[in-house]
Amino acid sequence: MQHPHLHCVVPGGGISSDGTRWVGCRKPSYLLPVAVLGCRFRNLFLRYLTDAFEEGKLGFHGEMAALAKPTAFATLCCKAKKIKWVVHAKPPFGGPEQVLKYLARYTHRVAISNRRLLSMEEGRVSFEYKDYAEGDKKKVMNLEAVEFIRRFLLHILPAAFVRIRQFGFLANRARRKKLALCRALLAAVAPTQTSATVQQPVDRRCPVCNIGRMVLTGVVAPAPRQDSS
Repeated sequence: MQHPHLHCVVPGGGISSDGTRWVGCRKPSYLLPVAVLGCRFRNLFLRYLTDAFEEGKLGFHGEMAALAKPTAFATLCCKAKKIKWVVHAKPPFGGPEQVLKYLARYTHRVAISNRRLLSMEEGRVSFEYKDYAEGDKKKVMNLEAVEFIRRFLLHILPAAFVRIRQFGFLANRARRKKLALCRALLAAVAPTQTSATVQQPVDRRCPVCNIGRMVLTGVVAPAPRQDSS
C-alpha cells in the first residue's frame, strides 16, 4: 500500500481579473518548473503543519508520541525542510477523456484491491505489492493484522474532508457562469448532451409493499370510449 498522494489538475490558463480575456500559459509545455514547484510545496506544507501543531490540532500516537513535544516537532520540521521534496508534474493532458481517466484511478479506488490480498492466517495478512526499486517486481509482504489495518486507515480521509475539491472557475458556486465565460473567451462550443448523460426519471417506492421500487417503463393510453346506441 502506498502512502497517500496529493494530485492537482491545473488548467493551462484562466480568466483575467477584469473578466474580459483568457490568460494562457506562456509556454504550452509546462506551467511551472518542477524544482520551483517542489520547493514551494514543501515550504507551504511545513508552514501549515506548524500552524496546526501550535493550535493543538495534531495528534501523536504510538511511535510518534514523542513528536508531541515542541522541541522534537521543530527538529522534525527542520530536517524535512533540508530535504529535496519530489513533486512530479506530468505533461499536459490530451483532452477531457484523458483527464477523467487519470482522476478515476485515484478517486474511485481503495488503498488495496481484493485481488492483492492473498491470505489471513494466525493474525497475519499476506498481500502482493510492487517493488518499484526493482523494476516493479511483484513481491509478497506479510504483516500483523493490526499493522495492516493501521496502514490501511492512513488512506481514509478524516471527517469533513472530501476526495475532490474544485477551485477557480470550477468552484461549485459559480461554475456554470464561469464555464460559460471561459467558452465565450475561447470561442469554444459547449459539449452536446448525449443520451448517456440525460438524467433518468427517479423511481418511486411501491405504495403496497413499501419495499420494491416502481419504475416508469411506458404509458398506456386509455382506449377510446364507445357510445352505446
